[in-house]
Amino acid sequence: MVNDKINNPNHYQGNNGLEAIEVIKQFAACPEYVEGFYLGNAMKYMLRFHKKNGIEDLKKARQNLNWLIGALERNDD
Repeated sequence: MVNDKINNPNHYQGNNGLEAIEVIKQFAACPEYVEGFYLGNAMKYMLRFHKKNGIEDLKKARQNLNWLIGALERNDD
């Protein structure tokens, strides 16, 4: 099995396959906390890309922005 470091990183999965992002979404006190997590993560990856993982970090930032956009669009419905 190939490790997808952008969409399904195995280093963020627990023993039973549950990803950290799923725990955050389930236990956040409100939708705004989840949105803040996505925004903060996107910023983190954008700020570090040139010193750490290059394009991979930009793709991770894009994934977090996609999640944020999706959450905001769902809230506008």
